[in-house]
Amino acid sequence: MTKHPALFLAALAAVPLPASPQDWALARLEKSPRHQEWVGVKHGDRTVQAFLVYPQTRAKAPAVVVIHENRGLTDWVRGVAEQLAEAGVIAIAPDLLSGSAPGGGRTRDFPTGDAAREALSKLPPDQVTADLNAVADHLAGLPAATGKVAVAGFCWGGTQSFRFATNRPSLTAAFVFYGTAPQDEPALGRIACPVYGFYGGNDARVNETIPETAAALKRLGKRYEPVTYEGAGHGFMRAGEEPGASEADRKAREEGWKRWRGLLKP
Repeated sequence: MTKHPALFLAALAAVPLPASPQDWALARLEKSPRHQEWVGVKHGDRTVQAFLVYPQTRAKAPAVVVIHENRGLTDWVRGVAEQLAEAGVIAIAPDLLSGSAPGGGRTRDFPTGDAAREALSKLPPDQVTADLNAVADHLAGLPAATGKVAVAGFCWGGTQSFRFATNRPSLTAAFVFYGTAPQDEPALGRIACPVYGFYGGNDARVNETIPETAAALKRLGKRYEPVTYEGAGHGFMRAGEEPGASEADRKAREEGWKRWRGLLKP
């Protein structure tokens, strides 16, 4: 061992770490029999890198845009896309940090998850909407697709999925995982699809917004179906899949997936 442990630790701290090491999620992706590919979705002067997974079927399939958490497109989020394809839909997970990392890279090119999160917080809302519209258009136009596109998102992505539903009336559904709604009733009035909410019981910050959201959408005649999973925390869909997951998060994830698959059926 080095004779100068303090210097060694300081040097170690300076080494960039992966944005989100998730070997357990990567293992799922590597074992999948389904077709996976990276696509560059171009619009204007931007190219959004996105992870696309196809179900194993000869029939045309509906599609879902998967919006990542607040640390960008991780292996776990790509694993969600793979599990959606297993359920029979075409899934695409755009990296909304495309072009934002050092050297014009994406999520994987940030030195830490915190750096990715900081960059995400600075994304212009109009850029996010334009990126999502381009990705949804790409999905709808795939020869293997029915043209029907839904959106789903987690944490930051859950909030963005709610917001995207206010900006794209052709969506068939919005699946909001522990995200909050826009505090803009005219915007909520533009929602034309059902919104299905998935929330952890131990997530007071998000859950305190549900009654107001439900009341506003009821006044507007919109369909909003929130479900709260008791004992689960914020991020339970990911946390419930991690090694060493709590029983509450694991159970909530299983119940959430069961509900989600049921809602995805034609």
